[in-house]
Amino acid sequence: MVNLILFGPPGSGKGTQSANIIEKYGLLHLSTGDLLRNEIEARKPLGLEAKKFMDQGQLVPDEVVIGMISSKLDENQDARGFIFDGFPRTTAQAEALDKLLALKKTSISQVLSLEVPEDELIKRLLNRGLTSGRSDDASEELVKARIVEYHNKTAPVADHYAKFGKFKKIKGDGTVESTFELLSKEIDELVSERV
Repeated sequence: MVNLILFGPPGSGKGTQSANIIEKYGLLHLSTGDLLRNEIEARKPLGLEAKKFMDQGQLVPDEVVIGMISSKLDENQDARGFIFDGFPRTTAQAEALDKLLALKKTSISQVLSLEVPEDELIKRLLNRGLTSGRSDDASEELVKARIVEYHNKTAPVADHYAKFGKFKKIKGDGTVESTFELLSKEIDELVSERV
């Protein structure tokens, strides 16, 4: 089983590259945002618990999110692997995820981080703001704040996985195709190790 975490600041192309990885390698997309919405819509116990926190404007506790991830893993035991999106965002979440995956007799295979210079990110996000109407991409100040927030939050998670030799930087400022080629090179190695 190949389990990936795809990192990258806003505008780095995570969404596009996740879709490419899922299509090529048959991994399941595990988005915590989607999980939360699905659990709430299905009125499952963890979803109802999460909704209580969300309705009060609070973050959903890590143990609730980990419970949802655990359920998703159990429902898809025959999966070739997963690509984690939006989780983990903190070292505590990374440690909790590692423990959960160890219980399921698997682990994170690799964290792939899309590296894009800040000026390129700003240009991409402002362009996206013009075409998508996304308010968080509308001004340079907002965009810069999101990039800083990303680096502050995710740097410790990157350090956590780097300790285990599971963190790899990928040049992400080329074309969609050239970036996917670099990602594929890394993933092909992981897939061949598990055959």
